[in-house]
Amino acid sequence: MNWLRKLFTKPQAVDDRDTAQSNAYDLIGGDKVIRAIAHDFYQQMQTRPETQALLAIHRSPMQESEQKLYEYLSGWLGGPQLYQQKHGHPALRARHMPFAIDESMRDQWLICMRAAIQNNIKKPEHQQVIIQAISTLADTMRNC
Repeated sequence: MNWLRKLFTKPQAVDDRDTAQSNAYDLIGGDKVIRAIAHDFYQQMQTRPETQALLAIHRSPMQESEQKLYEYLSGWLGGPQLYQQKHGHPALRARHMPFAIDESMRDQWLICMRAAIQNNIKKPEHQQVIIQAISTLADTMRNC
């Protein structure tokens, strides 16, 4: 989580959080904002014509995927480690290997995520840091 530590550096001792991690979770609005980002992400995917290939590889209904994204983002941004508590280590690359993720798929995912972040995080400087970090993460998911 070094990428966020530079911008968000305030120790915390709340629930099961790693106190060495950034507190981006709190600075951007906590659970309410994380939940809104996850919901908005899937709304973006379902409504944008340019992301229909991405939508096609997601199984319906989307609620389970949305919940998992919310849980993952909670821990990734320094909040409660909800995903790990329920599902174990995220192992993102391994979990995404069954899907052909090329540059186009990555870019479609990022279109949705950027919009969700920009729609739900108020401060542009927070948006910028998180978008940069999530873009790096998305690029590591490419497998073709």
